[in-house]
Amino acid sequence: MRVLIAAGGTAGHINPALAIAAYLRERRPDTEIAFAGRREGMEYGLVSKQGYPFYHIEVQGIQRSMSPHNIARNFKALWYLSSAGHKSRKILREFKPDLVIGTGGYVSGPILMCAEKLGIRTAIHEQNAFPGVTNKILARHADVVFAAMPDAVDKLGVPHKTLVTGNPVRPEILRADRDAARKKLGVREGQICLLSFGGSLGARTINQVVADLAAWHIRERDFIHLHATGSYGVELFHDLCAERGILGDPHLIVREYIDDMASCLAAADLVISRSGAITISELAAAGRASILIPSPNVAENHQYYNALELSRPGAAVLLEEKELSGEKLIRTVDGLTKDPAKLAQMGAVARSCAHLNSLEKIYVYLDKLMKGELDVAKEASAGQA
Repeated sequence: MRVLIAAGGTAGHINPALAIAAYLRERRPDTEIAFAGRREGMEYGLVSKQGYPFYHIEVQGIQRSMSPHNIARNFKALWYLSSAGHKSRKILREFKPDLVIGTGGYVSGPILMCAEKLGIRTAIHEQNAFPGVTNKILARHADVVFAAMPDAVDKLGVPHKTLVTGNPVRPEILRADRDAARKKLGVREGQICLLSFGGSLGARTINQVVADLAAWHIRERDFIHLHATGSYGVELFHDLCAERGILGDPHLIVREYIDDMASCLAAADLVISRSGAITISELAAAGRASILIPSPNVAENHQYYNALELSRPGAAVLLEEKELSGEKLIRTVDGLTKDPAKLAQMGAVARSCAHLNSLEKIYVYLDKLMKGELDVAKEASAGQA
């Protein structure tokens, strides 16, 4: 079987795609898998590191606010759009997939639409409770739609062919060796390991409060702390650390992006992060206590509702950005890390919230689809019963 996966924009779209690809290869080693995405986007680096063939196609969204910068971006977006159909057909005819899967991002649009017109079977996966624009459009055309959360079913607009599967969690998240991961980071036995990140692009507020947190724990507590700045936060976090006199301190490991999340989650005792859908799923699967800071700059405030999935049962502490300060984060971390038993309990609760069979469900449905045995309406009806 030959499978083309279209994904782009953020790690939240790309990581589920990589998880699906890895599971397909595990279950059917003869499967040939390729990816389509933007060469300038994050997807190219992440996919290439996994060794998958990569087809380049440029697509970007239209900006609604009419600043001079956005007007220029919109002209470029329209130029890309005018050639996207031709480029998509070229990719599909060259790779000749039996199945095309989209996991979000603008790049999924032309690839999936073109695949449908060519009679190639198609599937999409929506990670959030509030679907993205591209997936809402594609849902009407795909053969089968996978939703991570029940709340997304009606919003996608095609309940008769939408199956709730949960979010795919990369197999390596479940298999990571905690002792080996901690040794790699230099974490001593009994030492607390913090992991913090604000998303693939970074988050200014999180970088600021984490710098305050790092300055405090370097003086007051014996932690190993791994922080990812995001691509937009590299210089900012460097300057914040320099101002606080902690630049280069061995207790603070700084990266732009975490490309070995499975190992880092395995090593961590406490995670500080945004609450994107995939992050929530991976925290649960890894069984990690967390402090969640939802992004206020997302559609329908969906990260806040994602965070509730772990904060309500006691697996996480939810801190809203509008009330966040370095001092508040320090107090929260100090309180949690002084009680290792509490951290362990939170981690256990997180693990109990995990949906660990998402990839198996997706695989089974795709296998039935390719064999012509999938009655989507019947499966969707059974799932909603």
